[in-house]
Amino acid sequence: MALMTGILSGLGNYFGGLQGFQTMLIFSVGMNLLVYWNCDKMVLAQYHAIQVDEKTAPGLYGTVKKLATRAGLPMPRVYIVNSDVPNAFATGRNPEHAVVCVNRGLANMLNQEELEGVLSHELTHVKNRDILISTVAATMAGMITTVARWGMFFGGGRDENGNSRNPIVSILIMVLAPIAAALVQMGISRSREYLADEGGGNISGNPNALADALLKIESYAKNARPMAYATENTAHMFIINPFAGVNMKTLFSTHPATADRVKRLREQAAKMGK
Repeated sequence: MALMTGILSGLGNYFGGLQGFQTMLIFSVGMNLLVYWNCDKMVLAQYHAIQVDEKTAPGLYGTVKKLATRAGLPMPRVYIVNSDVPNAFATGRNPEHAVVCVNRGLANMLNQEELEGVLSHELTHVKNRDILISTVAATMAGMITTVARWGMFFGGGRDENGNSRNPIVSILIMVLAPIAAALVQMGISRSREYLADEGGGNISGNPNALADALLKIESYAKNARPMAYATENTAHMFIINPFAGVNMKTLFSTHPATADRVKRLREQAAKMGK
């Protein structure tokens, strides 16, 4: 987060001098606070998620409750996205205000053990407090991209002395700053996904089922259009990248290769005697 804030403040300093630096620093802190309190509402609204309970979705709600108890977590709120694309994510600022959200297509594709593996993965994100940092990282990456793209056109063409800036340097900054932010965001996502897979295997007690679920979800994602309302800034929150079917270089992938994740889960299962 310090690196993200540094990039944003550096952009402010370059395009607006000391005043620009101070403005971007205050802006980044303010946006972090805003996201801290509203990250769950923002993402759920984007995907038009609907809250369910033990009456409206007894099977799903009961499974989440069982796994949350097993993980030693408070019962999170449970939401469903009305989409046939199988996927899931968790959000919320801490375990006491957590949300587990699944697409309707997930329950139709997976068996009970595989569903428990996916839900356990998401609950591990909650337990490890990954959901806050990933949401804030997504917001700041978006801010950096916006400032880098538009800073030149809003008074960023001249320095503090009124001299014209080198246009080549300005263009390089406009291109490289968003890339740097994306790399930081993706590095966060990859490392947390491995840990969430391991934790999901421990909570569910069946790493092989989680591995099978990952393969099914990725196969669907590669052969279908990305889910409605999906954006690159929130792709890292899902258990499988919604844009898996789009050709992206490994460097810019929000998730580790599914084959590597499956391999680790198979090894974990073997150690557990599964």
